[in-house]
Amino acid sequence: MRVISENGEQLGVMRREEALTKAKELGLDLILITEKANPPVCKIIDYGKYLYQQKKKEKRARASQVKGIRLRFNISIHDMETKVKQARKFLEAGNKVKIELILRGREKALTNYAKEKLEKFLELLKSYIEVDIDQPLKKTPRSLIVIIKKKS
Repeated sequence: MRVISENGEQLGVMRREEALTKAKELGLDLILITEKANPPVCKIIDYGKYLYQQKKKEKRARASQVKGIRLRFNISIHDMETKVKQARKFLEAGNKVKIELILRGREKALTNYAKEKLEKFLELLKSYIEVDIDQPLKKTPRSLIVIIKKKS
């Protein structure tokens, strides 16, 4: 197996026993990085530190996910409640939620009414879960968009 030291330098190809003794001498652990390579690649590092870095990487990846919910201008209250439940699930999973209210045709002239619809959606959502507005309301030519996240 190919062995890499804790500071990234190549120690070369060794037998398993040699690599384990080398790791014990340094007071660290031998961790299999990839077994699909020929020969397999192992690294001599602190296992606890390795797990911490992996969790941190996963958390960063999860935090950057943005889920989307699209609303229409003429959405009924029941449909809005269904979308609120969906948004609540996304927020509880730790995702940010992009709420987009689509405007078509003459609806584009009624942006004040559309803003009221979006605010009503946020009020319904706030009755279930505390939210922060991550990015303020943004008007695009065809929609109104707001990005929210769970209050921490």
